[in-house]
Amino acid sequence: MFIYLSKKIAIPNNIRLKCVSWNKDQGFIACGGDEGLLKVLKLETQTDDAKLKGLAAPSNLSMNQTLEGHSGAVQVVTWNEQYQKLTTSDQNGLIIVWMLYKGCWYEEMINNRNKSVVRSMSWNADGQKICIVYEDGAVIVGSVDGNRIWGKELKGIQLAHVAWSPDSKILLFGMANGEIHIYDNQGNFIMKMTVSCLHNVTGAISIAGIHWYAGSEGYVEQDCPCLAICFDNGRCQVMRYENDESPVFIDTLMNVASIQWNQCGSVLAVAGSLRAMAMEKEVNVVQFYTPFGEHLRTLKVPGKQMTEVAWEGGGLRIGLAVDSYIYFANIRPDYKWGYCSNTVVYAYTKPDRLEYCVVFWDTKNNEKFVKYVKSLMSITTSGDFCILATKADDTHPQEDADVESGNNAMYVLVLCNSIGTPLDSKYIDIDPLFVTMTKTHVIAASKEAFYIWQYRVAKKLTAMEINQVSRTRKEGRERVYHIDDSPSGTTEGPLDFAKAFTATRDPICCITATDKTLIVGRESGTIHKYSLPNVALVQKYSLNYRAYQLSLNCTSSRLAIIDISGVLTFLDLAVRSSSGDGSGSQAGTGDPSKFERKDVWDMQWANDNPDLFAMMEKTRMYVFRNLDPEEPIQTSGYICNFEDLEIKSVLLDEIMKDPERPNKDYLINFEIRSLRDSRLLIEKVGIEDASQFIEDNPHPRLWRLLAEAALQKLDLKTAEQAFVRCKDYQGIEFVKSLGNLQSEAMKQAEVAAYFSRFEEAERMYLDMDRRDLAISLRIKLGDWFRVLQLLKTGSGDCDDAVLEQAYNAIGDYFADRQKWVNAVQYYLQGRNQERLAECYYMLEDYDGLERLASSLPENHKLLPDIGQMFVTVGMCEQTVNAYLKCNQPKAAVDACVHLNQWNKAVELAKNHNMKEIKSLLAKYASHLLEKNKPLEAVELYRKAHHFLDAAKLMFKIADEEAKKGTRPLRVKKLYVLAALLVENYHSQVKTSQQNKAKGKTSEATSALAGLLEEDATSSDNRMVDSAWRGAEAYHFFLLAQRQLYEGYMVKAMKTALHLRDYEDIIPAVEIYSLLAICSSANRAFSTCSRAFIKLESLESLSPEQRQLYEDLALEIFTKHSTKNSPMSGLDSTPEGPEGKLPTCIVTGWTISEYQFWMCSVCKHCALENEIGSHNFCPLCHSSLA
Repeated sequence: MFIYLSKKIAIPNNIRLKCVSWNKDQGFIACGGDEGLLKVLKLETQTDDAKLKGLAAPSNLSMNQTLEGHSGAVQVVTWNEQYQKLTTSDQNGLIIVWMLYKGCWYEEMINNRNKSVVRSMSWNADGQKICIVYEDGAVIVGSVDGNRIWGKELKGIQLAHVAWSPDSKILLFGMANGEIHIYDNQGNFIMKMTVSCLHNVTGAISIAGIHWYAGSEGYVEQDCPCLAICFDNGRCQVMRYENDESPVFIDTLMNVASIQWNQCGSVLAVAGSLRAMAMEKEVNVVQFYTPFGEHLRTLKVPGKQMTEVAWEGGGLRIGLAVDSYIYFANIRPDYKWGYCSNTVVYAYTKPDRLEYCVVFWDTKNNEKFVKYVKSLMSITTSGDFCILATKADDTHPQEDADVESGNNAMYVLVLCNSIGTPLDSKYIDIDPLFVTMTKTHVIAASKEAFYIWQYRVAKKLTAMEINQVSRTRKEGRERVYHIDDSPSGTTEGPLDFAKAFTATRDPICCITATDKTLIVGRESGTIHKYSLPNVALVQKYSLNYRAYQLSLNCTSSRLAIIDISGVLTFLDLAVRSSSGDGSGSQAGTGDPSKFERKDVWDMQWANDNPDLFAMMEKTRMYVFRNLDPEEPIQTSGYICNFEDLEIKSVLLDEIMKDPERPNKDYLINFEIRSLRDSRLLIEKVGIEDASQFIEDNPHPRLWRLLAEAALQKLDLKTAEQAFVRCKDYQGIEFVKSLGNLQSEAMKQAEVAAYFSRFEEAERMYLDMDRRDLAISLRIKLGDWFRVLQLLKTGSGDCDDAVLEQAYNAIGDYFADRQKWVNAVQYYLQGRNQERLAECYYMLEDYDGLERLASSLPENHKLLPDIGQMFVTVGMCEQTVNAYLKCNQPKAAVDACVHLNQWNKAVELAKNHNMKEIKSLLAKYASHLLEKNKPLEAVELYRKAHHFLDAAKLMFKIADEEAKKGTRPLRVKKLYVLAALLVENYHSQVKTSQQNKAKGKTSEATSALAGLLEEDATSSDNRMVDSAWRGAEAYHFFLLAQRQLYEGYMVKAMKTALHLRDYEDIIPAVEIYSLLAICSSANRAFSTCSRAFIKLESLESLSPEQRQLYEDLALEIFTKHSTKNSPMSGLDSTPEGPEGKLPTCIVTGWTISEYQFWMCSVCKHCALENEIGSHNFCPLCHSSLA
């Protein structure tokens, strides 16, 4: 930052000021002094010139009111910004609250204890409460409407200061003896604050000021110290919170009168006087510090005694009460900002976010890109790129830091382009306090060392630059040097940060670089010059002051130096041949000119002229040519860029007032005198004299100005010469083409088009009846609406190709803006099928898309795309049609598979003789099984007519469910389904055999062939042969229980006896338990006894369970003898001549009649008189109709 005194206001009658306070929101300044003096002033800028903004605009007092009411000296003034109130107090203890009414200040409330004097008053952060402390230890807390909230007498304590915490929960009381006590907001004592900055201080001390920044505009970084406490002996401590055990210590070495934070807590101003050395009188100074204790600037102030310091709300000015004057000083803050390729990059903090908000504001298109960056340290720009230096975040470990060395890199350099996209980054160990960059290198320096990174970006470099880059590529892209080393430019070893931490007696204080030269300034005034890209120390220069900012001109021949107090001087670096070996220390320092300017805070060399530069001195910009100044321009902008005789300047102060909405008005272009003069000469005197003047002061920009003026007047000879002088090849060609035109009007039209006056050029073309030229002009500009208009307004027929092109271009215009409906109309007229398909898809107009597909010829290149569009919305039939039309059956099958239409897929695969359908099915089925969806896999196989695979899976599912002990009905259904799939498989084999052997052989032969094929293909014969066993088992199991519960004991027992054949399917325990119950209910105790014997001999039972069965058997058979009763109806199972007789699936009885019913699906039998009452087969549930 830079600071300079700008204004002084005298108080009438030489009344000495005691205090001053600046209202941050409304800008009122209150000052109090002896004899009851109290004034409210307001400085406002008054100017008609829109370009004059901020500090550059002249300011006058728009309010100067004396407030009468105090008799004694006014000692305390404090503002309540939220409620626009002013609270003042004098030496007699009288407190007055003033309010603003119709532009004047009036007394609102008065209070006097008549006991003691008020030492300090403080409003809390939201302006709701005020705390007043009296010298005798009385404390009063009141509300904004004048009510007393609480009061307290602190016995035996002399109070001097009070401060609220930002959250209003804590009060700090400063005592007259220098102690600070912490109380809660109800007045209860919490603890004494440890004041470590007074270590080994003797004698009486008092507190000069306590200021706790409330965080209203965010913090400079996370955990930033914000509570400043300063003592009159110059010792100061800055704390993060009230009991911070490691505060920042500052020894200002001065007698302090007052301290205050700026509006965003980034700068602490400490006002007072430097201690007198040996009889010299004291000097008033204001010192400026960061929250971390780094000293920024010192401002010397005339006068005898300074009493208080006050910041303006925007942080750009500061008011000082000295004797009977108020001095104002302007501040030029060190914003974090830069300028690269028409983009202003700037950073600011928000109260609601910890990160810095970095804005990339493209001034050409007025667009902004925002990026949030944690712990941002600086922004550096060059060419099209920008470097953001930040502290490394603990949460993101660095990728390319040296892991072996075991230390974590602390800082990051991020290379961004002009819209904030990170292109590359480097993690480094040294603190990048100073960063500069050139087209190829980034140089970052700490106090002891500097680090060089040759960055790579994908962009075109000239041959010479490529040569330079390739030469350094071999040596590696990163190097680090200690400031006390003397590198010779030979190859360095590996990148080693260890040497960068060796302390030095003479630290680095600033750096700058161009493509060929690196300059490093040190605190002693020594300046090192290194060559780039192979870093070699070329020379050292000695200055008798410390540089603060360095800048090299475009040829690296002259160095501009601004020192810490704002004095600008120059140093010639043009190498003398007499210097022998280049590294000789103190070899000829050139001839630094006698040039010197004071109060300079910014300067910029022209990019294209080594003798031209612009500088900012207070609120004036000077342009120098060969060290001769032009007349100054009033502005307070920061210089972005100086080339082509134009200076671009940005009013950062204005932008920072509302950083989210930068305004084009804040970017100002200044033309330098030679450009203004040339323009005036051309306008007023004529081209001849102007060309003579430009001949004497040559510059490409001036020649271009002349060329354009000559073109306007159709003076082609002068125009051509001027274009040659400014090396504008296109311009020369344009003049030549003008020379070939005959008609004057035609020439004028071409010139109008050259100067972007297109409406005028088009009118001229049409007047000459050259509609074709007007159309081609509009086509070049891409104004297709106008092209269409011109094509339609013509009398003759227009060119169909151009018309179609126009329709399509307008369609594109609407499509780019996602107005698909409008686009469709134009694409239809332009017959652009590809874009039409896209529009229909976007509009979800699938009928339109289908119509389009059917209208396209076969094998059209658009059909696959349309197929793909249909796939994405799941329209299988249309997809298949589209793919088949372009002869891509494989894609059609893939689409069916994708959409789970497996039957369609199989059908297509068969029709087109494709081999891979089997593997596809297997793949998909295994995928479903992996996802634990076996039933879906069965359905998949069924749809694809792979019945055997489906049946295998189904049997597996049924077996698993049976093992789990699921409801028997569900298990029966699963077995039935599996058996039905096997039946489907049988019929499939049969039909395929019949098809193969059509008309060749007898039916018997084909049946035999079918059976043989079945045998060959089915590995799992048990499953195919006995497909219905599982279904039968569970059918009879359910039937027996149903009969038992319905009371048909004989039937139940007979059915249960059948179950003995199915031990492989139903657990034996369940079968014999059921049989035992049924037979005992039927009083067939012999059968029951055999069931119990079987149960007791089962190996699957535990001894406990077996014991239970034995007990139960004992209980039953002691009561009943083990004989079947004659009523049990149990005869021996009848056998037929061919072995076992069929069983009726309705009753469970064995069928001995010759006439019985058989199911057409499952081939199971039933007694005819029993099946009569059924509509469906009891086993397979197929319809009996």
